[in-house]
Amino acid sequence: MRGHTESGTPFEPVYGPEALAGFDPALALGEPGAYPYTRGVYPSMYTTRPWTMRQYAGFGTAAESNARYQELIGNGTTGLSVAFDLPTQMGMDSDAILARGEVGKVGVAIDSIEDMRVLFSGIPLEQVSTSMTINAPAAVLLLLYTLVADEQGVELSALTGTIQNDILKEYIARGTYIYPPAPSLRLVSDTFAWCREHLPRWNTISISGYHMAEAGATPAQEVAFTLADGIAYVEAAVAAGLAVDDFAPRLSFFFVARTTLLEEVAKFRAARRIWAKVMTERFGAQNPKSAMLRFHTQTAGVQLTAQQPELNLVRVAVQALGAVLGGTQSLHTNSFDEALALPTQKSARLALRTQQVLAYETDVTATVDPFAGSYVVESLTDDLQTEIERLMSEVADFGGAVAAIEQGFQKTQIERSAYDQAREVDAGERVVVGVNRFQLAEEEPYEPLRVDPAIEAAQTERLVRLRAERDGAAVESALAALRAAAAGTDNVCVPLRVALAAGATVGEVCDTLREVWGIYQPMERF
Repeated sequence: MRGHTESGTPFEPVYGPEALAGFDPALALGEPGAYPYTRGVYPSMYTTRPWTMRQYAGFGTAAESNARYQELIGNGTTGLSVAFDLPTQMGMDSDAILARGEVGKVGVAIDSIEDMRVLFSGIPLEQVSTSMTINAPAAVLLLLYTLVADEQGVELSALTGTIQNDILKEYIARGTYIYPPAPSLRLVSDTFAWCREHLPRWNTISISGYHMAEAGATPAQEVAFTLADGIAYVEAAVAAGLAVDDFAPRLSFFFVARTTLLEEVAKFRAARRIWAKVMTERFGAQNPKSAMLRFHTQTAGVQLTAQQPELNLVRVAVQALGAVLGGTQSLHTNSFDEALALPTQKSARLALRTQQVLAYETDVTATVDPFAGSYVVESLTDDLQTEIERLMSEVADFGGAVAAIEQGFQKTQIERSAYDQAREVDAGERVVVGVNRFQLAEEEPYEPLRVDPAIEAAQTERLVRLRAERDGAAVESALAALRAAAAGTDNVCVPLRVALAAGATVGEVCDTLREVWGIYQPMERF
């Protein structure tokens, strides 16, 4: 057994009452739904209804992804989670030179309002909660979504969902950034302000630690760097003239759930406690909802293996259980075949069924915060809080998350952790079943889902037709207004929505912003 947690804190073989010496339940725990939210952000949690069951999906064309969404909804999914292809994530059209070979590969290709219209055809937007994993062009995709809602006759005030919109973690761990940090933060703040007026029920950002964890961050690093990013977003919004309680209730977070179940439960509880303290003591939030750390969880894709992929069914179930015991608000369970290819329809359905078994066949929803008072979990929660706050203090010493990013601090720390984990696996110190222990002499054959390469040509044809049929003068006028707003101080979401409604493409509006704001060039560190 390991003598330390994933975060490097001591992991004792036996915990007893001495682990809680000096432990004040009233101070550290509180009641469920009450400050500091250690026990969960809602009084009843899952005892009245389960978490939102999201399934992350999107591939190929909008029509193909729409068919998958319809199938998931028919099988009981209560929230959609859209995966976009790499060109869309980078603000490029499908016919861009740099998009070649990537169209529709890791998500759905969205070039214009036409694609967004097809993606949600036949799906009543007022009845589903939609999450969109998009960052640099998050405002663009959200505004396209609202235009489709207009066409469906849905009031924008009825729309619920989340855009990831977390650009800072892109500089740290993922790389799908476009603009430098300062204009990127402005775009985030403009989105907060626009949504406050038009989308009151929408979560305007999902501040993500998931991708840091996938890059190798420990649980403590994942939470520390994510909360530090959260502080930067709050500071940017306040500097833009927004009152904390006007936008903070719509902030949300996105974390991973690993197979190390006990530490993951403690991680979620510590994160809630720290964020509540930050929002009330540092930013003076008065609305209790401003201090609630609400979060989505995805099971750990990085822990899935191509060897004996059926073992991933077990891993995902354990990871999902950790997320539920930790008090997540929504959950995506990975499909067992994702280490090999895009999930098949059957494997995606099985991933959803995993959540449904937890919700309806176990007793974990019968009581709030089942681990409250546990010697080991309370001790781990305290240890993690100490380590998380230490790391957050290091980020603050740089001058905050943005300054630390510019110096490469978070990225360097995560890369070191990733190296240590890889070394432990290679040395056999960290067991990965089917990889470095309990291997098979020969793997069983598997037929993966494949994306048709003809999709790229089809998307290009759609773009040619769109550009020929739209009002070119109206598009140029709208892009000029967007350019002027980006160069000035007006909220760019207003002319951006007008341009998209006129038929401007994702690549065209992002290129317009590139002209004004430039492109981020990361610092080389050796």
